Amino acid sequence: MIEGISHVTFVVRKLDKTSQFLREIFNAEEVYYSGGKKHSLYKEKFFIIGNQWIAVMEDTNILNRTYHHLAFKISDSDVESYIDKIKKLNLELLPPRKRVPGEGYSIYFYDYDNNLFELHTETLDKRLEVYNKLDSYEFKNLEEENSL
Repeated sequence: MIEGISHVTFVVRKLDKTSQFLREIFNAEEVYYSGGKKHSLYKEKFFIIGNQWIAVMEDTNILNRTYHHLAFKISDSDVESYIDKIKKLNLELLPPRKRVPGEGYSIYFYDYDNNLFELHTETLDKRLEVYNKLDSYEFKNLEEENSL
């Protein structure tokens, strides 16, 4: 039985630079550094971010950008402070994408190794509530159009 997400791993070019980024943006707590040892495939560090284990491994084989991303929940009141932190670290901040009203606000940005991160202000429950309302509204309108 699946109990939940064990960890998320990012492969990065510069372990130290990414470590600084994780600490400054996410207030990450570093809990392990392999140093010169390689217990896994590469030199690595482990962090805790919001009770989630994040592993970071150093390698030069970095892929191109995609929409694959990791999203962390934040409050509406913290949006501006996170945007300031992202800008301070000279990370690429993406323009906000169009959203369905009520589903929350997201900050999207790339780290130094083309990993996409999102900081999102809402929950899955809220998103499902909004989508269900939209779906039932669209279905109701479709039924009305078909009855004319």
